[in-house]
Amino acid sequence: MEKHITLPLTEELAKTLHAGDTVYLTGTIYTSRDAGHKRMCEALAKGEPLPMDPTDATIYYVGPTPAKPGQVIGSAGPTTSGRMDAYAPTMMSVGARGMIGKGARLPEVIEAMKKYNGVYFGAIGGAGALLAKCIKKCELIAYEDLGAEALRKLYVEDMPLVVIIDSEGKNLYEDGRAAYLAQRNK
Repeated sequence: MEKHITLPLTEELAKTLHAGDTVYLTGTIYTSRDAGHKRMCEALAKGEPLPMDPTDATIYYVGPTPAKPGQVIGSAGPTTSGRMDAYAPTMMSVGARGMIGKGARLPEVIEAMKKYNGVYFGAIGGAGALLAKCIKKCELIAYEDLGAEALRKLYVEDMPLVVIIDSEGKNLYEDGRAAYLAQRNK
């Protein structure tokens, strides 16, 4: 099913999404990769506030390239989500709900998604220049020393994604593989 979604990704909205849905996201998302996630989780462990409000936030696992003159951002393709698996349950426990990346997730992340009503969106790897066209605003928020891995606030319009894992733990990677094998073995 195709859905146009306006963020933030509330718990109620997350529950309406199902593995396999094509979605077009509009609204504020944040960028972070493993180094930024590590810093945020270290801050939480020390009882320090995060540089962004994680409540109902969607985090895009991306390290964008520098913007060329006249551009908002450079190429902005997804990075491998497994690199954030050690941090994702902690981020969801403080309110983050959506994750955008590519690749499979560990069972611990899927369990956290079910517990906190999280959603994992897949973005097409190799389509960074196309995805960058959906980004209308980009603001550096924190961790400038991390370069591409700095924490940024983006405003996106109609960012094309697929729900890979929904808040019930249904997983398009597993279900799709099973459907393919069942069809092939007929």
